[in-house]
Amino acid sequence: MARGMNHIYLVGTIARDPEPKFTQTGLAICDLTIAGEDVVVGNDGATRNLPWYHRVSLIGKSAEIFMEQMKTGAFGTGSAVLVEGGLDHRTWEAEGQKRNAISIKTTRVEPVDRPNMEVVTDAGGGVRLANAINQVFLIGNLGRDVETRTTAGGDVAGVSIAVSESWMDRNNVKQEKTHWIELSFWRELADIVRDLKKGTPILVMGRLKNESWTDQNGQKRNTTKVEVTRVEVLSRGPSNPTNLTGEARTTPQPSRQAVGTGAAKQGSQSRNLDIDEGLSQLPPEDDDLPF
Repeated sequence: MARGMNHIYLVGTIARDPEPKFTQTGLAICDLTIAGEDVVVGNDGATRNLPWYHRVSLIGKSAEIFMEQMKTGAFGTGSAVLVEGGLDHRTWEAEGQKRNAISIKTTRVEPVDRPNMEVVTDAGGGVRLANAINQVFLIGNLGRDVETRTTAGGDVAGVSIAVSESWMDRNNVKQEKTHWIELSFWRELADIVRDLKKGTPILVMGRLKNESWTDQNGQKRNTTKVEVTRVEVLSRGPSNPTNLTGEARTTPQPSRQAVGTGAAKQGSQSRNLDIDEGLSQLPPEDDDLPF
């Protein structure tokens, strides 16, 4: 049974001085704020630079190595870096209410050598990389039916995706976790996905973004979601078996892609996939979500 996919790649600058620390048990932790600007072509044809700031954490041996490299001057404020990892969904209780958040689980941080690197300094003295990279790739199942609404900027569709992962712990016991990640689809992409139902397997590409709003009680809330730029609706494995020649018996599905806020279609084919794991778990409460 095939697994879901959960990858994020960031190329940006270290916006502020890293924050190394140790827990009471001696575990090393180093928090970084990675910043950049996405270049997006709007529906009106205008090019916009959209700033982003994402917090990533290094834990254990990787944090210790990074701290040593900081001492040599290899990393510091303004350094351009590649961050590779995945999105991690976590929940907790606060003031009697269930909260949830998405963080970046980092697997690699490496320096980037970009000649004539262009950076932008923000009002707080932070530095972000111009023409940065902010790409998320996910395969999973929709956690609910797609919901669509109309805004001044056009139709927008929202839905959560369930991405399952499994691993063996130190005791060689299999562990499993399902990450619930919110997605948004604008304009043409909203039209494409508006009729998709809970459980539909999809592949999405997009940019990670943070949003904030004020709830009904006047409290400021934050959420992290993926603004989708391309979507593929996948076929379920059991209904499309693969023959002995390795060719999947499936009807080719068109590719759905947005450049900025426009869309383009290209022919492609979805191979035999079965990613239903994790759907038996309920998605998180949506109290913290503005959509």
